[in-house]
Amino acid sequence: GRFHHVGTPHHYHNAKQGESEEDFATRLAQELDDYIIQEGPETVAAFWAEPTMGAGGVIVPPRTYFEKIQAVLKKHDVLFVADEVICGFGRTGNYWGCQTFGITPDILVCAKALSSSYLPISAVMVNERVFQGIAEGSSAVGTWGHGFTYSGHPVAAAVAIETLKIYDEIDLIGHVKSVGPHLQAELQRRFANHPMVGEVRGVGMVGAIELVEDKAAKKNFDPARKIGPRLVKHGEEQGVILRAMMNDSIGFSPPLVITKEEVTEMLDRVERSLDALSVELRRESIAAV
Repeated sequence: GRFHHVGTPHHYHNAKQGESEEDFATRLAQELDDYIIQEGPETVAAFWAEPTMGAGGVIVPPRTYFEKIQAVLKKHDVLFVADEVICGFGRTGNYWGCQTFGITPDILVCAKALSSSYLPISAVMVNERVFQGIAEGSSAVGTWGHGFTYSGHPVAAAVAIETLKIYDEIDLIGHVKSVGPHLQAELQRRFANHPMVGEVRGVGMVGAIELVEDKAAKKNFDPARKIGPRLVKHGEEQGVILRAMMNDSIGFSPPLVITKEEVTEMLDRVERSLDALSVELRRESIAAV
């Protein structure tokens, strides 16, 4: 089989001049529809997506994007596979990222927070439609044997069960619903108007700021200058661990138990780090002249 890629739902970089988020989402859905028809619907098994792209830069799709995408998939009888490895278990403000974005997946994959990453474990969940297809296919050949050497590991499974119990006991989702809006509001308040920040984006307890050379033109820095990694270095000096992503984006994915006070302290340190980098870049510019 082959994996094809369609347009990324990142309005900031990929929208046409003057194109609203709604029109952008409509265009991407139409492009998917056209592509499926071009390939032949009978050859397309499934559409894979993260509710919010994680390691790719924390890309939050337009509000109606997945609604429109699902309509196309239903039209062509194509399965939706949701990658909840990062979004699952509260990261976006709901138990599943699918709930946050109105997705009804046929297949859902999850890991990481399933055990709070204390032990490696992942899971695949399927809906009744997919299950019946597997069951009927298995019956047709007598039995369909499948599995993995390390699947169902009792220690990892026990840790996962206890982890999920703790999530309920401490009302983790309720905590994220309380603290997440504070994180998003503070990211916007502190960085949206900063001359080096092109976009602030996020949902729930995940977010990002994208550093740019020209804010008005949405022009990124030359990758060779390693602006993102340099901010990470300044962060280390301020006592905060940052992660640089593509296009000099800096991701925020704090522990879900973080408090509002800790969010404030974290962003104070990031602000100081960005100020230090700004001073450094101004000195370089003066020296170059």
